[in-house]
Amino acid sequence: MSEISPAPNPADTSGAASRMLPVAVLGAGPIGLAAAAELVGRDQQVIVLEAGDRPAAGVESWGHVRLFSPWSELTSPAGTALLQPSGWQHPAADRYPTGAEWVTDYLAPLAAVLGDRIRLGNRVVGVARQDRDLVVDSGRAEQAFVVYVEDSSGTVSRILARSVIDATGTLARPNPLGSEGYPVPGERAAADRIVYGMPDPATDEDRYAGRATAVVGSGASALTSLIALTSEPLHRQGSRVVWVLRRGTVGDSYGGGEADELPARGALGTRVREAVEEGLIDVVTGFRTLAVDTDSNGVTLVGSDGRRIDGLDQVVCVTGFRPDLSFLSEVRLELDNRLQAPVQLAAEIDPNYHSCGSVRPHGHRALAQPEPGLYLAGMKSYGRAPSFLAMTGFEQVRSIAAALAGDGAAADDVQLVLPDSGVCGGAGLFDDDTTVGGCCGTTAATPEFVELTGLVTATGAPVVAAERTTN
Repeated sequence: MSEISPAPNPADTSGAASRMLPVAVLGAGPIGLAAAAELVGRDQQVIVLEAGDRPAAGVESWGHVRLFSPWSELTSPAGTALLQPSGWQHPAADRYPTGAEWVTDYLAPLAAVLGDRIRLGNRVVGVARQDRDLVVDSGRAEQAFVVYVEDSSGTVSRILARSVIDATGTLARPNPLGSEGYPVPGERAAADRIVYGMPDPATDEDRYAGRATAVVGSGASALTSLIALTSEPLHRQGSRVVWVLRRGTVGDSYGGGEADELPARGALGTRVREAVEEGLIDVVTGFRTLAVDTDSNGVTLVGSDGRRIDGLDQVVCVTGFRPDLSFLSEVRLELDNRLQAPVQLAAEIDPNYHSCGSVRPHGHRALAQPEPGLYLAGMKSYGRAPSFLAMTGFEQVRSIAAALAGDGAAADDVQLVLPDSGVCGGAGLFDDDTTVGGCCGTTAATPEFVELTGLVTATGAPVVAAERTTN
């Protein structure tokens, strides 16, 4: 094991040596890169640790998806300021990029400017205080953070940092089929028959066309999966689609239609309702998966009430995502006991009470953990809550960077203003990247979901790469 950063002088108990260390940003996704740009803009030392072999690897995994947000909402002020001296030109503000375009036209250039501050292939496996485990109080706040990283060869190194911003997101941890939060018996054994994400019409024809597929989930991911599976090229003669809902009735799973604050999501629900009425989708309600059986006849979902859904070729599981807290076990956290989000933020984003647009602007104070200098940001800060705004994440890390630079006034001056609905307009069901509509009654660009909800493929087929739901 090697130690990358020099250790502070053990005789220095003032913490001054620790303050000379870099800020460690975990994750080189959109919010992690924005955090690094903010810190560089304030002349702060920063190191970005990314598990993937390239920046924004998570976004690339759903690169065929067109976002609901226009370019005006997908670039951070600090990021654009860092890019402009290189001759970079901001894409047309009113256009709606795909994930691949977001990477190619903004995230990858930003990562290139950040240069060797980004360390790829470095998976964070632990965060601690130097010479302190979770139990020890004495001198804790004065000690540097130690970030344990594992490279592709399995070698573990220690990196010292004065602060840690965890922007690792939740995409890597999809929820299982089981309604109790754990994989059910047979689920892991059937891993080759279960997809935890959205079908891609451009590449998945052989897997889905003419086959029997169950879609488990009730959010926009489920709706867009159902539309893709009942549309060409994934739908053909012999196709069978089953929509499996844990709730007792379909209810508002279709969304609000024209009244939905997400117009495109409302359109998704309308199209799914039509497909159900046409007999293209079989709906099974009140079904909580107890087990998965696999045999020569295919896959069977077994319900807790004894019902069985037989003869399936595969299952699309779109039941949401959750944060990975395992590598934070030796630092002190204060998270909501349901959402696994910072307690000061949880009440604002609780899907049991609030819509996606109801969260108020928040900054470093809401995101700080009891471990001084540790912050959760971006999708990670939302825990298991189902929606996240890119603009919110940009403002989160702007506030955190200001606090770390000692600019308390700027850190507390959180100015992001969101419309009451929170999300309006977007590309919807169509591939027209100038299409804007909806609930705000304006064609002006407004904040939208970016990584999570109501996305469509570049060919117009609706897809959600990473929508998080609680069912």
